[in-house]
Amino acid sequence: MSQYAFYILSALSVASALMTVFNRKPVYSVLYLIFFFFTLFGHYILLNAQFLAAVHLIVYAGAIMVLFLFIIMMLNLNKEVEPNKSIVAKFAAVISGGLLMIVVVSAMKGVDAAAINQHSEIGLVETLGSVLYNKYMLPFEMVSVLFLTAIVGAVMLGKKEIK
Repeated sequence: MSQYAFYILSALSVASALMTVFNRKPVYSVLYLIFFFFTLFGHYILLNAQFLAAVHLIVYAGAIMVLFLFIIMMLNLNKEVEPNKSIVAKFAAVISGGLLMIVVVSAMKGVDAAAINQHSEIGLVETLGSVLYNKYMLPFEMVSVLFLTAIVGAVMLGKKEIK
């Protein structure tokens, strides 16, 4: 059953990703990208990574993509204003995309899917919390202090001086 769900989700993912890239209207591209994120959520569920699925759904499909949609709808995107890309830039984009695909495929050749499926508790929240708060407690707290310092610094830089 999960094998059929994987194939259906994969086909929908590839179709929505292609529609995102090849669609001429930016609003439709964002909508297809949101649909792609929902199919990716389904893949995470099939991989038994509930925490990653929930974070992905909340952060990407929920917040960031809705923000993209609102920004694109507020912008006035005219074809007269948009500059045309040169043939060299298009060729460089195709070459770099092809190289990225080669790197991803070569990296995935060494992955043993059977070994991943044996550890069914990898993506669970309980396992993640146990590892995070036992083995990596000090680095986790150091990163939280670093984020707090960055927030205070951003507030201080954005604050206007009172004269």
